[in-house]
Amino acid sequence: MQIKKIGILYHPAVQTAIAKAREFRLFLTSRNVESWECSAWETSEAVSLLDGTDLLVTVGGDGTILRASQIAMSKGIPIVGINMGNLGFLTELKADEAQSGITSLLEGNGWVDERMMLEAEVEGGEYSGEDRIIYHALNDIVLARGEIVKLIQIEAVVDGKPLTNYRADGVILSTSTGSTSYAMAAGGPILYPSCLDIVMVPISTHLSMSYSLVLPGSSVISLRAKERSKAVMSIDGHINLKVTPETIITVRRSSHKTRFLRLNPQTNFFNVLEEKFRGLNH
Repeated sequence: MQIKKIGILYHPAVQTAIAKAREFRLFLTSRNVESWECSAWETSEAVSLLDGTDLLVTVGGDGTILRASQIAMSKGIPIVGINMGNLGFLTELKADEAQSGITSLLEGNGWVDERMMLEAEVEGGEYSGEDRIIYHALNDIVLARGEIVKLIQIEAVVDGKPLTNYRADGVILSTSTGSTSYAMAAGGPILYPSCLDIVMVPISTHLSMSYSLVLPGSSVISLRAKERSKAVMSIDGHINLKVTPETIITVRRSSHKTRFLRLNPQTNFFNVLEEKFRGLNH
């Protein structure tokens, strides 16, 4: 792909990320590449800058990429992540590789990695109305207890048929991308990135179904928190809504995808997993 204009999204609370974003923009100017920069937290402002943008470069960690995914998805703009954190499952380049890596991409190298997203429709209770309330997630959609430290009951329905009533801290619905994140921490399986299935993982169950499920990507899952105390719905960990027993959350595969521009080979996934886990254990 030909890259003429690059947007740079940075983590606004990490000074090294801000400095790296500015340094990187100077580098692009020296290569006669048009660019702009914006905090990844300023979604509306970033979206207003997208016209003509061929590539988004994130400077931060996986959280910055999750926010960038919300910005990029409507136009299908690919993302390249520069890792300024410790983990970085989704990022492609280390900080000291940024200039050489982007130079290689500008020269036409790389491949596009498309990742499935989830769509959550929220309705009922305070979310009733004529307009559909839709959110999209690259990693996961979580329905969990709110501020009160107690188990909640969550009614789960799959493809219109009752599945179970969980007594748990919550339930995670995850993509393959999110299967190495919160879902994995809660005991869920790891899916290969190109897998289009949906992982359903209960969190800390008590006297109810405790095992994880891998559902076909065509599945439609409805969740409802039956407790009077308010529960919370979280989208990719940074969009959070309070819900009531009248609120129904319907989750399905999204029509949107997140696109990454990669340099590392497609077969590198398990090597990356081993490297990340080894780093966590030292």
